Amino acid sequence: HGLRKQAGASDHLGLNDSVPATCFPPAAGLASSWDRDLLARVGQALGVETRANGVAVLLGPGINIKRSPLCGRNFEYFSEDPYLAGELAAPMVEGIQSAGVGTSLKHFAVNNQETDRMRVSAEVDQRTLREIYLYAFETVVKRARPWTLMCAYNKINGTFASEDPWLLTEVLRDEWGYDGLVMSDWGAVNDRPAGVRAGLDLEMPSSAGINDARIVAAVRSGDLSEADVDRAAARLLTLVQRSAAALAEPLPADLEAHDVLAREVATRTAVLLKNDGALPLTAQQLADVVVIGEMARTPRYQGAGSSLVNPYRLTSALDAFAARGIDVDFAPGYRLAEAAGAPGQERDDEALLAEAVELAEGRVALLFLGLPAVDESEGYDRTHMQLPESHKRLLAAVRRVARQVIVLLSNGSSVSVAEWDADADAILELWLGGQAGGAAAVDLLSGDAAPAGRLAESIPLRLADVPAQLNFPGNHSVVRYGEGIFVGYRGLDAMETEVAYPFGHGLTYTQFAYSNLVVDQEEVTSDTEESDVVIRVSVRVANTGDRAGVAVPQLYVGRPASAVARAPRELRGFEAVELAPGESHDVTFALTRRDLSHWDESRSGWVVEAGPLEVWVGASSRDLPLQATVDLAAPRLAAPLGPYSTVAEWLADPEARPEILARLSSLGPEFTGEGGQVFMAQVPLIKVVMMGMTDNLTLADLDELVARYGA
Repeated sequence: HGLRKQAGASDHLGLNDSVPATCFPPAAGLASSWDRDLLARVGQALGVETRANGVAVLLGPGINIKRSPLCGRNFEYFSEDPYLAGELAAPMVEGIQSAGVGTSLKHFAVNNQETDRMRVSAEVDQRTLREIYLYAFETVVKRARPWTLMCAYNKINGTFASEDPWLLTEVLRDEWGYDGLVMSDWGAVNDRPAGVRAGLDLEMPSSAGINDARIVAAVRSGDLSEADVDRAAARLLTLVQRSAAALAEPLPADLEAHDVLAREVATRTAVLLKNDGALPLTAQQLADVVVIGEMARTPRYQGAGSSLVNPYRLTSALDAFAARGIDVDFAPGYRLAEAAGAPGQERDDEALLAEAVELAEGRVALLFLGLPAVDESEGYDRTHMQLPESHKRLLAAVRRVARQVIVLLSNGSSVSVAEWDADADAILELWLGGQAGGAAAVDLLSGDAAPAGRLAESIPLRLADVPAQLNFPGNHSVVRYGEGIFVGYRGLDAMETEVAYPFGHGLTYTQFAYSNLVVDQEEVTSDTEESDVVIRVSVRVANTGDRAGVAVPQLYVGRPASAVARAPRELRGFEAVELAPGESHDVTFALTRRDLSHWDESRSGWVVEAGPLEVWVGASSRDLPLQATVDLAAPRLAAPLGPYSTVAEWLADPEARPEILARLSSLGPEFTGEGGQVFMAQVPLIKVVMMGMTDNLTLADLDELVARYGA
């Protein structure tokens, strides 16, 4: 979300000063735009500033999945959905690298918590790895070709990411075709020779010569080949050569223009969660509001840790009101550690609360609430989803006396809203709005800009509803990803759990209607490539209101007859469409074979199942007015057959079925009746032999069947 070029030696905690740069909203906000073009424009600005400062590689973006809302670094990540994360990160990387500088896609991989992050082992099955935690990385690597990747601190199934040949070579290079450099996170190297063998090219920042000596010793002993060292050195030299132009020919950066862009971005990323006719405010209302909350004066505009940006300019909401010539009444309402020294902050909470209540009586109150910086940061996770008690007490007290209450939230990950939602006439989720977030907030309140954001993460009613909660953050340096693929809305939908606000939700100042759903398909054959389009879905979206606005039609697909556990719906398409009042637009989504595939562990590959494909289009994961079902034509997927394949699996193979039926024809009525058939379907064929259920099948016969039909 911004350049951090430090004036001194590099550090990974954001402690040292850095040069002034544009501070855009971090990824939590950017993802809420659901706008690929906007992400590309932000990327282009970041790339120009990077090159203007003689920096060759920007250490981002981070695209780890938001497995839990408690992850302290969620502000730096895009989404709980891997498709959305990849689709937005790819144009951002392309935009940055269009300036002739590089990116470092991170943190590869399965870095979804801060607790014990330097040694915890993420225990994840292969299907979940492929469909959830590696998916966005694959998208960005193949589409945007980032110059570098940064591997994570943690272990994956017992092996440190920085030393994992399966991750760094087999998957990243052999399968995905990556040809860039792999660097470590700061201090993430444990066994440097093992890392070099696995495909780690560059250790960052250094290890005081310790690992250099280990490399030399390993080569001398024969534990590490010179070819492995040469390979890493060659990749590093390639990066040096690519970086030469950026270092030799800096580009001019227009920070004033970038501040204007940052303001636009902050308006496009804000999500209007609720609006009971309170917004937008008229000019008369805006001039008479009372502004309550220290965050209106001391904004929370970025996350804490290594991503800290020194903003070129910082505009608070109070600054933005003043710039409009509006002298608003203001009460801080609560104390904020980062506002130490601000007028009134020395008073106790009761005095601040009383002042705010007095000002709010009978008026429209704008409450700026959120998470203080100490509540979410790199280095540790949150322990709850609640706003600070002082913020909640303030809201309850103001609600009792104010004519209207509009809540504006500043936070880097979802917070619990259920207990106080009814006290707000409108809720505007600003996320962390960057340097121009205050100006954007007033633009949105006034109606000069309209909210365009949609939730890139679900807001559950309770923390206990989060699918990962029982296994977060793990213990004894192991975290089990027991929810599997059912992360975020996938799990919430599968369990039919009520939510506060669903994935994809976001209101605007107008209304949209969806119609004319058409689904066309091509048959999937054995010759169909992963990138071949097999389904086209078109839909018409119309602005039926009296104001301009941004619609985000969202396409979800489901496989109700799948042979494996699937989420009811998965996002597979979206488009941000700006429409004038009365205007309509036809949107077409193209789904490839890969878009319709799941990872089959028995085949170690992506497969497409034949059968019903459900298609939904609408405004969120739970507002899907258009639905169609098509019968997807694809090659039949017979289970690989072996001795322990069940009777049902053998009978599902059309070639083997006649012989298996003949072999089992002598089964007694206890096995052929209705209940017996259910029982027999689950019996491995070898058990039929071993338990003497029939005389028509011997071990020799079974070996012959496996040789003939098995895989």
